[in-house]
Amino acid sequence: MRNMLRPILLHPNPKLKKVCEPVVKIDDALIKLSADMLDTMYHAPGIGLAAPQIGILSRIIVMDCEKEEAAKRKPIVMINPEIVASSDEENIYEEGCLSIPEQFAEVKRPSSVQVKWLDKDGAEQLQEFDGLWSTCVQHEIDHLNGRLFIDYLGAIKRQLITRKMQKFKREIAREEK
Repeated sequence: MRNMLRPILLHPNPKLKKVCEPVVKIDDALIKLSADMLDTMYHAPGIGLAAPQIGILSRIIVMDCEKEEAAKRKPIVMINPEIVASSDEENIYEEGCLSIPEQFAEVKRPSSVQVKWLDKDGAEQLQEFDGLWSTCVQHEIDHLNGRLFIDYLGAIKRQLITRKMQKFKREIAREEK
């Protein structure tokens, strides 16, 4: 069965601000969804994607921070991920988001986090992430909690990005007519 590229919701969209429900059953539909999400993420192109970004309010994220062209892909599917520990040390990364295209801002987050999740087989996983992987997993888990990277910014900068996105969405709507 072929995977399907899913449309990515653009900010502002009320689904992007909702807290997602935990996944209670890992079945073929969920496995298919995770494959669709990975293909959608790679196609975008991006390094992470959360289910609410494609309109599904379930606690599932995918990510692959292996950015080198020659490197082998390292896709990770996380079901019901949760941060169980984070470092006191912080990093600042310039973040972007597939739901907020062409907008970037520096966000301060813990430099490393330990995450617990279920894999596609239902097995519990526990892993420590640092660097870009840490930033990405925190960004994607934020999506599951209805939080966007722009929520870390001051009000004026956040409003400016939101206005740019509203204008961008109007332009897209005009082009589609």
